[in-house]
Amino acid sequence: MGDFLSYTQAGHVVTLTMNQPERRNPLTGNTAVEEFLAAIGRIEADPGVRAVILTGADPAFSAGGDIRTMQQQADPSVEPARIRNDYRRGIQKLPLALFNLEVPVIAAVNGPAIGAGLDLACMCDLRIASQQAKFAESFVRLGIIPGDGGAWLLPRVIGMARAAELAFTADVIDADRALEWGLVSRVVAHASLMDEARALAERIAVHPPQTMRMTKKLMREALHTRLDTLLEMSAAYQALAHKTPEHAEAVSAFLEKRAPNFRS
Repeated sequence: MGDFLSYTQAGHVVTLTMNQPERRNPLTGNTAVEEFLAAIGRIEADPGVRAVILTGADPAFSAGGDIRTMQQQADPSVEPARIRNDYRRGIQKLPLALFNLEVPVIAAVNGPAIGAGLDLACMCDLRIASQQAKFAESFVRLGIIPGDGGAWLLPRVIGMARAAELAFTADVIDADRALEWGLVSRVVAHASLMDEARALAERIAVHPPQTMRMTKKLMREALHTRLDTLLEMSAAYQALAHKTPEHAEAVSAFLEKRAPNFRS
């Protein structure tokens, strides 16, 4: 893909790896956002992709914002309006694109996920963590706020009270506490993290891809939609699902007691 993000595909699963380990995989001060947007566009255009794994090159998942970029923004010559537009045209495009990607995304958190790095993990659908992972919503420690949507994302993952505790204290929590709080669904040995992530991705990828995309869309919409609206949307999606070749194949396979064959 570029200097920051590597894109590999095995079967129906794409793995995106943030690959600036010497800088702890920052999301600003480089081409990270542009490369993420290009990768997401590539995934959306490829019907053969059924699941995505997002991870970082060791030792970190992502340290979030680049400190040198923050120092430049603090210069008195830089107008607040310019900073606002930089956020809107830059890092804020990432949560919109990744959160709305129709393909399920698994964050394989291999090390510290700090600030925007934690928020990046929250943009994904599922999170599994290495025993070496650490998490912090650390913006207040640097005198800034979560400008990348973290104030919306984090409470929806772990609830308002725990999100407030992390955001207001900037405390760092380990993988076991993240599991206890529901931030991740499992904690695994560091050496087996990617194997576990791939196994989970494969369990997702065996299912009908169009049905999976509609299921994810419904779950995303449910975060901010009334029940009656979601039910109407579900009825429309179900009407589409009943007429797909995938549904016909799944029913036939079930009745014939064989494995289904879903073609992308």
